[in-house]
Amino acid sequence: MSEPVAVDSASADSAAGSDIGVDPSMLLSLRGVTKRFGAVQALKRVDLDVPAGQVTALIGDNGAGKSTLIKAIAGIWEPSSGEKYWMGKKVDTHTPKEASKLGIATVYQDLALCDNLDIVANMYLGYEATKFDVLDEITMEKRTQQTLRDLSVTTVSSVRQLVGTLSGGQRQSIAVARAVMRDAKLVIMDEPTAALGVTQTAQVLSLIKTLASRGIAVLVISHNLNDVFEVADRIAVMYLGTLVSSGPVGNYDMNSAVDLITTGTTSRAA
Repeated sequence: MSEPVAVDSASADSAAGSDIGVDPSMLLSLRGVTKRFGAVQALKRVDLDVPAGQVTALIGDNGAGKSTLIKAIAGIWEPSSGEKYWMGKKVDTHTPKEASKLGIATVYQDLALCDNLDIVANMYLGYEATKFDVLDEITMEKRTQQTLRDLSVTTVSSVRQLVGTLSGGQRQSIAVARAVMRDAKLVIMDEPTAALGVTQTAQVLSLIKTLASRGIAVLVISHNLNDVFEVADRIAVMYLGTLVSSGPVGNYDMNSAVDLITTGTTSRAA
């Protein structure tokens, strides 16, 4: 196995803001992405590639910059410098709506679901289908059922079930299915298995694999390395705002991943 290679800050400085090395086959590429909050530099010239149809796990300790990075991708925070490329073309996403139009959907830990509404209403929240200026309940229900079937979500008894009665794994599935139904090409998932039991975790990990098998890119933040090594095709490691290593999952093992998370470097071979 080849040792995970840390990003060289000097070479990153020279490459920042350029399109040198951008692979047009990648769904999303970041080059030299930096984010400052006053005197605090939260991201330092991050270069990251996210291919379609694969699961990329973004790992790192608390404060490493993972959440800042996904918010920069999702259009919540605009980078202070650097460039974003979508399918090889430079893009600017100043708002979540602009990112959504590209096909970027983010599922945060709170899931943004309404407990007092049923599954159909949550799937179409803000995007309701109408017919003759009246809610088209039949179309919305049928499409919801089809989307859940396509994603192999079989634990939901009825799409008219209130979301507040669902388990954590089921709620995560609904949030992801909503993104897929809106034609997401990249689904970002923030700690999708946090606080879930064994059965619910297995359900969510299966859903992640299903997304990738359908050609959808998945960028998942997780502190659970067992989950990471079960589903990830690629790993990207953040340390103090810097992307210190990225590559195929086969380039890493548990020990080298822990080293990179805690020190930003490793001398171990997987």
